[in-house]
Amino acid sequence: MSKLTLDRAKEILAKHTTEEHLFTHAAAVSAAMGAMADHFGADKEHWEAIGYLHDVDYEKYPDEHCHHVRELLAPEGISEEDIQTIIAHGWGITTDEVEPSTDIAKSLFAVDELTGIVQAYALMRPEKMEGMELKSLKKKFKDKRFAAKCSRDIIKQGIDMLGMEPGEVMQCCIDGMTAHREELGL
Repeated sequence: MSKLTLDRAKEILAKHTTEEHLFTHAAAVSAAMGAMADHFGADKEHWEAIGYLHDVDYEKYPDEHCHHVRELLAPEGISEEDIQTIIAHGWGITTDEVEPSTDIAKSLFAVDELTGIVQAYALMRPEKMEGMELKSLKKKFKDKRFAAKCSRDIIKQGIDMLGMEPGEVMQCCIDGMTAHREELGL
């Protein structure tokens, strides 16, 4: 079983996904996960690959999200540990199968929805991601009408699991997504 790389994650996701917005979301979560890996001193490319692949079953099974991860990824030679990390981001939302228990799983749980708020905020700014400040993002986060579909409760639950300050995780998302702003169109 070889290590999951970002190139491999992109290859696998392309087999199961066609909608452009899902690729953009995959890239945003991947970017945020890379910054979280840096924070934890972990394997950045592996974390980015997990972030990129986290919604592998979403387009085909939107009502059963996270329930088909294993059947799509096991035949690809993806490790059980990586499969469980991906399934865990739906814990308490779409599945109760795997509770996030590792830094990588908790990070994925926390940044999945948070990247949506960062992206929505970037899209309304003339300078997009360039120069985005934590203070301004925190204001948008507090406004429940802004990017209303992004669950603040889930984000807070993930941040609590990590034992980090909300600002630390938000800054990781800003840093990661800024570094990949061209790929994200931001």
